[in-house]
Amino acid sequence: MMKYGFVLPSGDARLAADYAQQAEAAGWDGFFVWEPVWGFDAWVSLAAAAMRTERIRLGTMLTPLSRMRPWKLASETLNLDRLSNGRLILSVGLGAPESGFHWFNEVTDRRLRAELLDEGLQVLTRLWSGQPFDYDGQHYHVHIAQAPFPPLPPATVQKPRIPIWVVGAWPRRRSMQRALRYDGLLPNIIGDDGKVRMSPPTPQEIGQISAYIDEQKREYSPYDIIVEGTTPGDHPVQAAAAVRPYMEAGATWWIEAQWNAPEGQSVLRRIQQGPPSTA
Repeated sequence: MMKYGFVLPSGDARLAADYAQQAEAAGWDGFFVWEPVWGFDAWVSLAAAAMRTERIRLGTMLTPLSRMRPWKLASETLNLDRLSNGRLILSVGLGAPESGFHWFNEVTDRRLRAELLDEGLQVLTRLWSGQPFDYDGQHYHVHIAQAPFPPLPPATVQKPRIPIWVVGAWPRRRSMQRALRYDGLLPNIIGDDGKVRMSPPTPQEIGQISAYIDEQKREYSPYDIIVEGTTPGDHPVQAAAAVRPYMEAGATWWIEAQWNAPEGQSVLRRIQQGPPSTA
């Protein structure tokens, strides 16, 4: 069964809270916010949204973990998981350096960002357990012993963990295997030139990806495949026709992503029109 999310292209915490409430009322299954290099903090926005909603899933789209301190992100996500009563989804990837990485001397080398992503995910998920552990990686070193102060926080509300969606570059095996270690795939397609294609995956490509995932032996199931796109809210039949081939190919989430829409009434109107219906 397909689920439907809406990603807020821009706006502060008050706007995120207002629009998340509207999205829940309109029947969307998820509400997501952008995590910029500098700007309105995603976790403040999601906390505000959590306080105004009861059912809808909340998350980032997406978090570039290579420029985060994993322990800071673990604190933010653990707190939001508890605040929302287990409604958080964390989406991670290498991020887009052109979105402002150079402003603050962030790491832009792709290989190094991939190493930081892999290690960051390992540290993050261990911290979510609420248990002492030692970790010695190439980039991160964590040594947490049981001690009376500071007390270790409790584990996450969601079990076995907060769901993690990971960007995977299809058909690159290493990238896909990283994504398969977690709970969902945000697919990027590698073109014939060896670069990430700007256009979204086709239903045929989603079908190929779904078949590949089914062939793998996975520790956790079910597994999500997430597709971004736009649909005309004022034409339900057309909207359903755009989404249905992806659902039939194996996608489990459709994220309505109006990245170029200006902040204002057009975004709110699309939220209020509700998700596409493929029933």
